[in-house]
Amino acid sequence: MLAIVLACLGVGLIAGFLAGLLGVGGGLVIVPALLAVFHFANIEPGLHQHLALGTSLATIIVTGAASVRAHHAKSAVRWDIVGQITPGILLGTFAGAQIAGLISSKGLQWIFVVFAFLVAAQMLLDIKPKPTRQLPARHGLISIGALIGMLSSWVGIGGGSLSVPFMSACNVPVKTAIGTSSAIGIPIAIAGTIGYAYSGMGIANLPNCTFGYVYIPAFIAIVFASFPMAQFGAALAHRLPVAQLKKCFAALLVILASKMLMGLL
Repeated sequence: MLAIVLACLGVGLIAGFLAGLLGVGGGLVIVPALLAVFHFANIEPGLHQHLALGTSLATIIVTGAASVRAHHAKSAVRWDIVGQITPGILLGTFAGAQIAGLISSKGLQWIFVVFAFLVAAQMLLDIKPKPTRQLPARHGLISIGALIGMLSSWVGIGGGSLSVPFMSACNVPVKTAIGTSSAIGIPIAIAGTIGYAYSGMGIANLPNCTFGYVYIPAFIAIVFASFPMAQFGAALAHRLPVAQLKKCFAALLVILASKMLMGLL
């Protein structure tokens, strides 16, 4: 158990920093890292992906709060967008978590691998949507939120990889989009955590110290390390060359997704 906690502390340091700095959600690091931790902990393989997704979303509740606080201090959060998109986020994320409970662990891993490669390609090629339109009306934002929430629940992230490009395409400045994405990630994380906790109730062979598909020891360790690092990363986001840092993160994503792909094949 001590080895698991120490490993998760390291994961939390990295994930928290990236969540605050890039607004892409530490889940892209947390999920594959937890898969490795669960392997060495001798947890049943068929439960790995569901536990990793549920635990990742639970940690984002805390790291997201730390990140939002720092971005809000820089006046980089559009709370009007957050308020209008949240109903769709909550509905889509909770529904997605329930659907995920019906998908096999390998099926969810394939979704994660494809998503990680797409995000990495977008970052490496610096693909940016042209800011040629305005934000849709409330009903449009609710629909977009439902889609972002559902996809986020299947890969265990706070939705920044989807919401930042969407807002940028709607003429929201990139730093404001990153800050707003951090705030949007909180309802995604809350609804996703509730969804995975509920769908994991009564599942056989879950390890001790779980709440549904949320593994409590990993959650506590990651949160403990990631909370201060998310604040630190959010503060640096307004001073560092984020474009170059995203390319480094994309390279890391390629490595992690490739390793997971090799395991699937």
